[in-house]
Formats: sequence, C-alpha cells, structure tokens
Amino acid sequence: MKEGQTLWTKDELMLAINLYSKLTFGQMSQTNRDIIELAHLIGRTPGSVAYKLVNFASLDPRLAQKGMVNASKLDRAVWQEYMNNWGEVFFESEKLLAKKKHTTIEKVYEIDLDNLPNVQGKERERLVMVRVNQSQFRKIVLSNYNNQCCVTGIRMPELIVASHIAPWSIDEGNRLSPQNGLALNTLHDKAFDRHLITVTKDLKIKISSRFYNYEDVLSIKQNFIDFDGKDLIAPKKFYPEIEFLKIHNDKFALVEANI
Repeated sequence: MKEGQTLWTKDELMLAINLYSKLTFGQMSQTNRDIIELAHLIGRTPGSVAYKLVNFASLDPRLAQKGMVNASKLDRAVWQEYMNNWGEVFFESEKLLAKKKHTTIEKVYEIDLDNLPNVQGKERERLVMVRVNQSQFRKIVLSNYNNQCCVTGIRMPELIVASHIAPWSIDEGNRLSPQNGLALNTLHDKAFDRHLITVTKDLKIKISSRFYNYEDVLSIKQNFIDFDGKDLIAPKKFYPEIEFLKIHNDKFALVEANI
C-alpha cells in the first residue's frame, strides 16, 4: 500500500504536532531538515509531513492563515488533547521522539539523573518533565513571536524572556502552553509580572496610570507611555488564550484600584 493511502497513527500525529509547535509557518516546507528527519523516522515523505503540519493550522480558530481544512477525526482529537494539556502531552511526545531516535529524553536534554533529588518512579519522571518543558517553553514562545519582544520589537534573544500570562499555579495543564506565554524584553517582563502593564483581550497594550506621574522622564515615555494603546506584535501561530488574558487584566485592574 502506498504511503499516501495509509492512515496516520496517533503516535505519528503526536510527533507531527510536536514539530508543528516548534516551527514557524515559513519553516513548514518539505525541504526543512527537521521535517525531513521526522519523515525518515516515521516512514513518510517530507511532503506528506509538511502537508500535515500546515493542515494543523486549520484547527486553530484564531489563526487568520488557514490550513487545508480537511483534518481527520483523529487529527482533531490529537489537537485537542495537545492544546488542553500541554505540560503532560508535550512531554509524552518528546519521549516518543527520543524513542524513535533510539535514545532517551534524559540524554537528549542532557539531564544529569545523578543530580536529581533522591526520588523514584512518578516523582522522578515529574522532575524530568519539568526540566524538559521549561526548556522548550522559552524556545516555543520566542519562536511564536519570531524571536522578538512582542511589545517593543527588540530582536535580541539574550534580552527576551518567555513570560507567563496566567500564574504558574492557576492551571497546571496549561502552565507551559504557548497560548499562556508572551515574548517580552526583561524590562517589560518585570513590569508585566508586577501588573504595571497588561495586554487586553483585543491584543492592545495597556499601561498603568502610575507611569503618567513620570511622563516628563524620557525613558518612561519611550518605554511605556508611547506604547499605551498600541497593538501587540501578533504571534505567528499560538494566540494568547482569552481566559489567561482575563486573569492578568483582572489583577492589573486590582493593582490600579489600589494606586
């Protein structure tokens, strides 16, 4: 049976969506080396893998750029599973990828098991999962914003942080979802963490009224006041989740009320 006639398995789709989360649209070509590598690992053509990656975009209702809109029932099920529980499902897909490469996830991420706390079983795996996911969260969020600060446009990855929109403690399943992340330079990351700036549900930047007490200070004007009401630089794929933004907006409003 020809490859084009074979149905994708769940494991293959898990590996495909794992790669989808790491690439920008411009990289989703059959000539991309990561796509070629995955095609080799699962016994499909690079063109088939690239087609599947682009098609995943059709399952994201917030994307202006759509895929082929012919996703299968299993495509949709895997997408929902991945999007609704990033922490565990991404880790499982990374383990599966390591297995396909005949190695272990600990070796891929150079995790020194001897330096992990003296725990075993599920707790040990949880610690490995946290380290893997934290490493990838930054990479995926920065890639989602084309390696630039989504407020200022600064393109120096050394100065950019993957900021959580909703706090780490709110939703364990989505702690590491790129829909819960913004790429911010270190100054605006600190202001965002202190709820001195926020991003509204229509992706507008909103700054605290406190900054207007210092509008005669050039650095305050240039770094904050000048961005008030401006559009956030749009992500490439994963748009901020409305519910996460609402959580941050509500805390921003509370801080404003107490100024």
